[in-house]
Amino acid sequence: MADTVLYAELTPKDFQARLAEAPIAYLPLGTLEWHGAHLPLGADGLQSEGFFVALAREAGGIVLPKLFVGPDRHQVTDGRDYYGMDIVGFKDLPPRQLPGSAYWVPNELFDALLEAILKQLRRAGFRIVVGHGHGPSTGRFRDHIPQWEEQFGLRLFYCWSADDSDGLGIQTDHAAANETSLVMALHPHLVQMENLPRDPAVWPTAVGGRDPRVHASADLGQQAISKQTERMAGVLREALEQIRAEGEGDDDGTTSTT
Repeated sequence: MADTVLYAELTPKDFQARLAEAPIAYLPLGTLEWHGAHLPLGADGLQSEGFFVALAREAGGIVLPKLFVGPDRHQVTDGRDYYGMDIVGFKDLPPRQLPGSAYWVPNELFDALLEAILKQLRRAGFRIVVGHGHGPSTGRFRDHIPQWEEQFGLRLFYCWSADDSDGLGIQTDHAAANETSLVMALHPHLVQMENLPRDPAVWPTAVGGRDPRVHASADLGQQAISKQTERMAGVLREALEQIRAEGEGDDDGTTSTT
């Protein structure tokens, strides 16, 4: 079987082998969005994809290509559209367009896109889908889990947990200590800390969370990846055991009635 866990790189034979081993699909919910002056615009997808690769190697499964569109806050001011951190990244100041952000779609379109993806994944033979990444995208995925599990006969998971307060979660802030640490661990060559203000009294533009200049490190990012890989691998193995105990379902994509 091929070493890769990336869907786009698998031949049909290798795809079938990985699917038979663990019918888990990982969906990186990305954006092309400002993540501070120090992180790449694709930070959301790069983090979730990198984490999912580690998780797929531990628990099995296949990592889908990164999405780059997602929902977020939207506001029209003086005839101009502003999204996400354009609005909330400046505290009490008026919104302003941040360089590079180009990802927003309405909630309804995002929901329709995810529904189409889930339908195709169930048809392809997956039984579990893990979606995680951009905060508003992950939240929307999470909020639809009961509906979509019933609709598509899938088990759905995201990767936030109740004990993420230790800073060792996956994407629990915006371009601050957690996300910066994850990108440092996964793609260190893409992090440019020198772009942030040197004066600690000057807060980095549109960064939300603990100060990355003080608290971020590649070691912290790797600790978070290791902790959450172990936790999620346990969750997914238990879910697979339940699915196999209940039966694999019908060939036409419907779930078993047992």
